[in-house]
Amino acid sequence: MLHFLPAPLLGTVMALLLFLNTVFWVVPVYATTLIKLLTPKGPARDMVSRWVAWGAQNWASVNTWLADRLLLTRWDIRGVDKLDRKGQYLVCSNHQSWNDIFVLMKSFDRRAPFFKFFIKQQLIWVPLLGLAWWGLDYPFMKRYSAAKLAKHPELRGKDLETTRAACEHYRNVPVTILNFLEGTRFTKFKHDQQESPYRFLLKPKAGGMALSLSALGEKINSLLDVTIVYPEGARGFWDFLAGRVHSVIVEVRSLTIPSEFYSGSYEDDPVFRKRFQDWIAQLWTEKDRRIGQLLSETRGA
Repeated sequence: MLHFLPAPLLGTVMALLLFLNTVFWVVPVYATTLIKLLTPKGPARDMVSRWVAWGAQNWASVNTWLADRLLLTRWDIRGVDKLDRKGQYLVCSNHQSWNDIFVLMKSFDRRAPFFKFFIKQQLIWVPLLGLAWWGLDYPFMKRYSAAKLAKHPELRGKDLETTRAACEHYRNVPVTILNFLEGTRFTKFKHDQQESPYRFLLKPKAGGMALSLSALGEKINSLLDVTIVYPEGARGFWDFLAGRVHSVIVEVRSLTIPSEFYSGSYEDDPVFRKRFQDWIAQLWTEKDRRIGQLLSETRGA
């Protein structure tokens, strides 16, 4: 462990090690991505997709191994013992910090398929990672301002089309699809601006999850409802690398998805849309209550 180092030096060492690990694993990921480009769609291409995911999973595992060896973060991870590495899962989680990605890597490491998540299209230009995300079939989403949508109404629903197309890639491969239903990281400003009815959460956006269920169908094993709590408050990724995130609680609930939500049109059927939104709202209400309970327990300990 290097926790005795001053925080800035510890953070620098951790950042360097994570960078070197990324450079090391990006080579096999890029190589298999090239093979994937040359492979026709079908079982052979699905197999190559598994090779790409294998490289990404090893990258994630080494990242979490380094954090376990060099940092003193206390991990309390619950509800992951019965997951299947060959399964298909839909994950919804609250979102407070870039640390959430690392937390999820740690929580699902070697327990479930390497996860995919929806990312902004601009991130395809991130050095090393952008092309790797493309090779892993991560859906790149465009965000349009209200002004642009008003001027170009034909752009409405484009993100939902991207969701449907991406999920078609996942039908025949083990996958964990991560969805931050809030659509952005929680901040007090955003919470107040949207007048969220929840104490610890922003309003959820249900459309992406509804389309994921429709595209994947009943092959999805279950919905994994993930609640992430930082007892000392959410911090940035640099603070995590520097050893300033001392405790993380992750609670995973495996929920049965109501069969009615595998079919139906979220876009065109207002009755179906209302039922689905009500289901998500109930899920979010329970999550908000649970976050409050976990925070109270840690502060009272």
